[in-house]
Amino acid sequence: MYADEVLSFSKSLSEELKNLRRDFHQYPELSFKEFETARKIAIYMKELGCEVEENVGKTGVVALLKGAYDGPTIAIRADIDALPVKEMTGLPYASKNEGVMHACGHDIHTTCALGAAKILASLKDELQGSVKFIFQPAEEINLGAKAMIEEGVLENPDVSMIFGLHNNPEIPIGKVGVKEGPLMAAVDSTFITVMGKGGHAAYPHRVIDPIVCTSSIVMNLQTIVSRNVDPQKAAVISFGSISGGMANNVIPDEVKLLGTVRTFDEDLRDSIENWMKRTVENTASSLGCQVELNYRRDLPALINHPEATKIAMKAALEIFDEDSIVVPIPSMGGEDFALYQKRVPGCYFWLGVGNPDIDAVHPWHSPHFKADEEALPLGAALLALTALIACESNESCNTK
Repeated sequence: MYADEVLSFSKSLSEELKNLRRDFHQYPELSFKEFETARKIAIYMKELGCEVEENVGKTGVVALLKGAYDGPTIAIRADIDALPVKEMTGLPYASKNEGVMHACGHDIHTTCALGAAKILASLKDELQGSVKFIFQPAEEINLGAKAMIEEGVLENPDVSMIFGLHNNPEIPIGKVGVKEGPLMAAVDSTFITVMGKGGHAAYPHRVIDPIVCTSSIVMNLQTIVSRNVDPQKAAVISFGSISGGMANNVIPDEVKLLGTVRTFDEDLRDSIENWMKRTVENTASSLGCQVELNYRRDLPALINHPEATKIAMKAALEIFDEDSIVVPIPSMGGEDFALYQKRVPGCYFWLGVGNPDIDAVHPWHSPHFKADEEALPLGAALLALTALIACESNESCNTK
């Protein structure tokens, strides 16, 4: 098909893609504050002849590339926001925005999508359908996809299928992870307030201690996964914040506990919420405390659609050789790309960027995060070829 042409053109863009990525990397912006990032994206996409809409979902950009032939609209999504992390890589193009860093590699995703757009624009006269590029803000706070969907990003024209990728330093450069089914977990947040009766710490018999109660709640909740969940199913219950009291000799009136739950199975997700409610209420009651549990469902699990994955795999086998395709182990991390997949079939890749020779071994969100930039033309070619195959796989693409 177009594989050789796509890959050859993508490799010719290597220096351009590297420069684009480094510019984004030097000037990272936090969620819903990606003003300059969005401006640069919009300019680039307009120069390619795309119809561009700005300020979608607050700071997002949507660009539509129309082909010469009628056909479906295939979407490519890239997230554009950075993290509140102080960069410690020592790279010559390290962040110039103090305390903000592309520590999750969204600059890579954005660059790959821009590269795919340039490749597809060069094939515009042969393109059967349209490609909608979704440059999404605020992935890191789980709000960007929701905001763009609410503003109709999957409509006008309606998107038939959606694709995206995420860099992965655990996968070596030159390889890509593709799998059908669950890839990233559902994300739920828990907010627990334990209310007792405060007083002097020297007289604990005169108070109802919410700190002791909270400690028991944390320990008891750990038995949910170990004693209720099938060992062959994945689940995580973790707590990241406990706050209560201001002095060593004063027992407070209340303690707040913040946590997260991760699952893949929707029925298990329901069960864990119920089990947590029961455990929290019974533990508090046994120790004389009152308790409030707010269980918030932030994101569904990211589950790659069978048909979309077949298309993605076909493209991957053209860009990478068969030995370079890996079946990734699902991650308990979350991704709001899952919200698009709730509306239309989609597939999400993991693009290998790991290379110990250049210290590209650090995990997402690390201040030392690095990536092998040789992945940029591969990612761009993969997205472009996937969109081409997706267009041509639809029978409606064959009419002029």
